Amino acid sequence: MDPDLFLVVGMVIGVLAIPSMLSAFSESRSPRAGAILVLIAGVLVVVAVQNKAGGYTFAEIPQVFYNVIGRYFR
Repeated sequence: MDPDLFLVVGMVIGVLAIPSMLSAFSESRSPRAGAILVLIAGVLVVVAVQNKAGGYTFAEIPQVFYNVIGRYFR
């Protein structure tokens, strides 16, 4: 598959894990779902970086988001 897609999906899942973890911490529960989402996001980002020749820079990330969104929503 496309490493750009892996990167975007991994970052979106990582952002979605934050509310889950905050909710669990505020209610004194263990953040199981949030932790699983963080692990999945981390694996997707690592796979994307390993499959892309030269990796990614922080300056490239917004362009990668625009390209993936443009490619799959046109």
